Amino acid sequence: MPPARKRARAHDPVRTRAAVLAQSAHLRAAVRTLTPERLALPAGPGDRTVGELIAHAGASLAVLGPLLEGPGPVRQDARLLDWPSAPGADADAVDRTARALAAAHPVPEDLLTEAERRFTALLDAHPGGRLLPTGGGALPLADFVVTRAVELVVHSDDLHTAVPGLAVRYDRGAMAAATRLLADALAARAPGGSTEVRIPPHAVVQCVEGPRHTRGTPPNVVETDPLTWVRLATGRLAWRDAVDDGRVRASGERADLAPLLPLAG
Repeated sequence: MPPARKRARAHDPVRTRAAVLAQSAHLRAAVRTLTPERLALPAGPGDRTVGELIAHAGASLAVLGPLLEGPGPVRQDARLLDWPSAPGADADAVDRTARALAAAHPVPEDLLTEAERRFTALLDAHPGGRLLPTGGGALPLADFVVTRAVELVVHSDDLHTAVPGLAVRYDRGAMAAATRLLADALAARAPGGSTEVRIPPHAVVQCVEGPRHTRGTPPNVVETDPLTWVRLATGRLAWRDAVDDGRVRASGERADLAPLLPLAG
């Protein structure tokens, strides 16, 4: 019998909603002064431009509209912890929404403003328990909002990487939600208690099969900062590179997380 999977921790829906909107506002402020030349710069992963990346960031909120069309699923058949590893979760819907947003709002700041407006109005109109037919299965609306924190933190970091010298701020609540969801997803992928993964100040999880420590310092410890963890978990940073340059501190024979990463694309 496979080991029991870890339950997702609770995320306060009011705080998560505020964090998602705050991160979108930070992203909107960052793109305000981008010139056409900078909007045409490449922005990985893939072959997106900076302008297309911003459209996808807006679409990560605006896609809520299409997901709420119709009566919705009758039962929940997915969990929040499954979302990071769901192949192509919501990708097609996000692509369609991004193209529509970009066509209607060629100014990136206006695009994000409209996406935030739609997102807020829909959250006001629907209960958190409303089920959505996401690419990873039927999830409650409140859980879907947590995934938006991950998307916006990742898009913000991609923008920071793509545009040299552009300052992008990270909302503490959005970073916390993203860090915790991705850490819990790791614990669900590799259940166990032999390795402790520390991502201060937001998360500590135990994972990987093996002897479970009960007191004192665990024999296998991984520690890193939240942004590095998000980059590792989403494939923006390779494990070995992070260890070699000191962004990850790993000790113990079961502290190599390379075979488990990335968790999401």
